[in-house]
Amino acid sequence: MALTLNVNGTSYTVDVEPETPLLWVIRDSIGLTGTKYGCGIAKCGACTVHIDGQAAKSCNTKASAAVGKPITTIEGLSPDSTHPVQVAWTEGDVPQCGYCQSGQIMAAAALLSKRPNPSDFDIDSEMADNICRCGTYQRIRRAIHRAAEIAAQ
Repeated sequence: MALTLNVNGTSYTVDVEPETPLLWVIRDSIGLTGTKYGCGIAKCGACTVHIDGQAAKSCNTKASAAVGKPITTIEGLSPDSTHPVQVAWTEGDVPQCGYCQSGQIMAAAALLSKRPNPSDFDIDSEMADNICRCGTYQRIRRAIHRAAEIAAQ
């Protein structure tokens, strides 16, 4: 079945079953590999993208559920990596292995769009579904606070 998806401002028509996970459409049909596969059951957050401005786990979102809604992947967050979260991530040397970081960044960007000056509690609550196997949670929290500062400038 042909579905038309708007990913990072570009319209893609893909021939997939409507229940195909959006993650696989993004990676395999469209070819954007920044969104990662982690667990496949929406528990780790590595596959986080924005759908209609909201953080969503693409591994358990049916492709058909995203038709007609703008989808943003890590590649579309900022074409030159100047989004405040990306800048703060680089400044704070957040990643260790880096595998989860695209999902972490997308979740952090969604958080800051809702709460421009989040508390530690806000950060911990909103980021709880994004797992970092390397345990860089303190750096992630500092980077989110720094991104909020950068965005406020």
